[in-house]
Amino acid sequence: MRIKLVYDNTTIREDLQSDWGFAAVVETGSRNILFDAGADGDILLSNMQKMELDPAQIDTVFISHHHFDHTGGLAAFLAKNNRVALWVPESLRGVRNAASVNHVSEATAIDHNIFSTGELKGIEQALIIQTDKGTVLLVGCSHPGLGAIMKAAEPYGDIYAVVGGYHGFRQFELLKDVQKISPTHCTQVIDALRTLYPEKYIAGGVGTVIDF
Repeated sequence: MRIKLVYDNTTIREDLQSDWGFAAVVETGSRNILFDAGADGDILLSNMQKMELDPAQIDTVFISHHHFDHTGGLAAFLAKNNRVALWVPESLRGVRNAASVNHVSEATAIDHNIFSTGELKGIEQALIIQTDKGTVLLVGCSHPGLGAIMKAAEPYGDIYAVVGGYHGFRQFELLKDVQKISPTHCTQVIDALRTLYPEKYIAGGVGTVIDF
């Protein structure tokens, strides 16, 4: 399984553009998933092109929550490829240009090893992927609280990695048993997490590729 960061506040390559927002392409072997869509469609599609990621190869789009920095690029992406299954929180309405639009309220299976936590606290869902190493958890901004998201993911196995935005996160002990962390985007405590958990820490930024 591989996660490629295509939209983030920082970049690791000069030819890729950073911007406030988040998006990642997740390659599981059975599905190619666009997780969130950043704030700007032109930036999203340009970064994907430069990372040799063809929008036509994406079969699933998963939107964590409705905020502009996670949905702003969605229309531009769907203009390139609307033959996708779109999974959005129950509260996100008005999206129609997709092969199927799935509004998620409760924990839901997307594939045999891919799940949504369901919409938590009326704002956000997270993506759960079961791997041989454990569960990989992708989060947009963690507005419900990372602790609440991790608790929702517990039934799917031990959490091996948490990738994405840890907005408002301060409960560092929650990550003591997690093997890999990649705090990105809106995480205010990236430096503290890198110092506290150097053996777990994976730096983010557009262009980052994480293999599990």
